[in-house]
Order: sequence, then structure tokens, then C-alpha cells
Amino acid sequence: MRELWLPGYEKRYGKLSETIREQVKSISPAQIDRLLAPHKVIKGRCGTKPGGILKTQIPIRTDNWDITRPGFLEADTVAHCGGSLSGDFIWSITYTDILSGWTTNRGIWNKGAEGVVKATKSIEELLPFELLGFDSDNGNEFLNWHLIGYFSNRPKPVGFTRSRPYRKNDNAHVEQKNWTHVRQLFGYDRLEDPNMLPLINEIYSELWEPLNNFFEPCSKLIKKERYEAKLKRYHDKPLTPCDRLLQSSHISDETKESLRAKRDSLDPFDLSERLENKLRELFALQKAFLKEKVHLQEPEV
Repeated sequence: MRELWLPGYEKRYGKLSETIREQVKSISPAQIDRLLAPHKVIKGRCGTKPGGILKTQIPIRTDNWDITRPGFLEADTVAHCGGSLSGDFIWSITYTDILSGWTTNRGIWNKGAEGVVKATKSIEELLPFELLGFDSDNGNEFLNWHLIGYFSNRPKPVGFTRSRPYRKNDNAHVEQKNWTHVRQLFGYDRLEDPNMLPLINEIYSELWEPLNNFFEPCSKLIKKERYEAKLKRYHDKPLTPCDRLLQSSHISDETKESLRAKRDSLDPFDLSERLENKLRELFALQKAFLKEKVHLQEPEV
């Protein structure tokens, strides 16, 4: 997949020698991980609240590993709460296609049912495939009549299922994206200024999603085998979500051509540079908000 990045790099920084080019192509994932090891952030806490009696209306599904066509999404929320779930703050919703790994994110305020439906509708309109199924955890932001109605009241209803309570592995596809697509981007700071939402969603939709869906490969688990006390996992060849869609017979030729044209129009280095600039802008807003908050809390003399 490094071949997707090399044209953009050479356009920006000049041609690589053949020796360097071969070294870039041959570097192993383990070597890359060692180089990036210092860039870590701490983990936070879970903000899922049970969804109540609607659990009886939404069936449990645990067989998401054998999906053979795109269109079946897993969804989950991430709390930008700092260290406390009290009060009002921004949440991110992550949507991941099980087959391809195509992932989209949206920021919402306080994860209310109407905000979740609005975010879901906005991402569905942009998906390069038809939405066929929707699987979530048991949080009340998903298990509500607003979302049930959104998926049910249409000519072709979307299958709505949920995971088993307290079984994160039932939604493993989206759980890992919560880390790679949200926490590694925004970290664990508390984001409690609603004025940051438009910028967060601009970062997600215009920069972060194209960068990950078109240029970041990932491997998929094919099977697991147990040898006595050890569990051996087999993964397929790493591919970008775009490439997995291009390989699917369920995606039309017109859509595939559109995906190729979109990828050819993008430069991963340009996306990365613009992303850094937008993140600086976002964290400047955060810094100004916190400074104003402290000023308002200071006692008058």
C-alpha cells in the first residue's frame, strides 16, 4: 500500500533514489510500529448506558464474521469526556462496514437520540454502497424509537440488530476503529464546547475519512486455530477499504469508477498537512475555551 503514498511524497519532497525506494517498500509493519511506539496516549472509560426495554424489540446478532457483501455497519459511540461523564460534552459516533472496513465518523452533542439519527442519516447519504444492516451495542443512544423508526419506515427496511450485553467482541470491527479513528485523532481531552462540533465534523468528513478509507490498509482476520494452550490467528493481505470495495462483485462498475476517480484526485500528504492545520485550529479553540472557563470561575476580588 506504500505505492499509494509514494507519488504524493515525491511530488512534495522530490524523487527518491532506487535504494531508498526499495527500503521504503520493504520495511516491515513491526519496524514501522517500533518507530511509532513513542506516540501513545492513555485509555479512557466507557460511556455506554443500557437501552432499557427496547432490548426486547431488537434481536441479538453474533454472526457478523461471515458477512460476504458491503452494507452491514457496526456502530458505537466514544465519549470526549476527559475523566468524567458528568455534564455536557461532545461524543463521536463511529460507523464501520464489516466487509470492507469503510469507516465514517460524526461528532454530536450529548449523544441524544435525534442527534444520532441525524448523524446516521448524513453518513448513509455518502456511503458508496447500500445500507443493508445496522448493528450496535446496547446503549440508549441506539436502542430508541427514533432510530428504529428511521430504519423501519422506508420501502426497504434496514435490519437492526444489537450485540450481547457486556460483550465488546461482538462489535469488534467498530471497537478497534474507536481507537484508530477517534482516540488517536483527538485523544482523551474533555471537549465541552459545542462550537467545536462543525470543525470536528469537517475534519472527519473532508480529511480523516478520505485519508483512512483510500490510503490506510488494514488486514482482516480469516480464521483462528487453537493449538493446545495457544491461539493462532490468520489474516489476509492488508488492503485499503477502497480496494476491498473495488474487489466486491456487489459494487456497481459506476461506483467503482467513481471511487477510483476520487482516490486519484486525492494526495495523502496534502490531506495529512491539512489535517494537522485543522487540528491546530481545533486545539486552539479548546485552549481558548478552557482559558475563558477558568476566568469565569475565578472569584471576584
